[in-house]
Amino acid sequence: MRAALLFLGFAAAGMAHAENCSIDIKGDDAMKFDKAEVTVSASCKKITINLAHTGKMPVAAMGHNVVITAADDMQAVATAGMSAGVAANYVPADDKRVIAHTSLVGGGASTSATFAGSLLKAGGNYEFFCSFPGHYALMKGKLVVQ
Repeated sequence: MRAALLFLGFAAAGMAHAENCSIDIKGDDAMKFDKAEVTVSASCKKITINLAHTGKMPVAAMGHNVVITAADDMQAVATAGMSAGVAANYVPADDKRVIAHTSLVGGGASTSATFAGSLLKAGGNYEFFCSFPGHYALMKGKLVVQ
């Protein structure tokens, strides 16, 4: 019995320290993400963003993406994204403030993007948001790296 309890204790401790290297987010036609905060492990070599658009509206009317920046850069990147246009997924080209981003998708579609985990630092102040014009005011959240 003691051995079983000891094993369960070690197993639970191992699960508590397991790497979380993916960001899974859903967006809808009401301009909302299903999460206001996501957490990834600082030890991840690669991190994948998975976005599913659960709505029905087409990309031209209600497209969504996920953009990751330092919190202080979010507003400026979102504003610059409007000028970048739909062909650039409303993300400014070669902008060093953009850590990672997905492509735009419409209702019923999904997309993924993978980036180097080394671009994020534990304890850093990061945000994720949708850069489709006007969406970032509602569709944003905190990215925690631990």
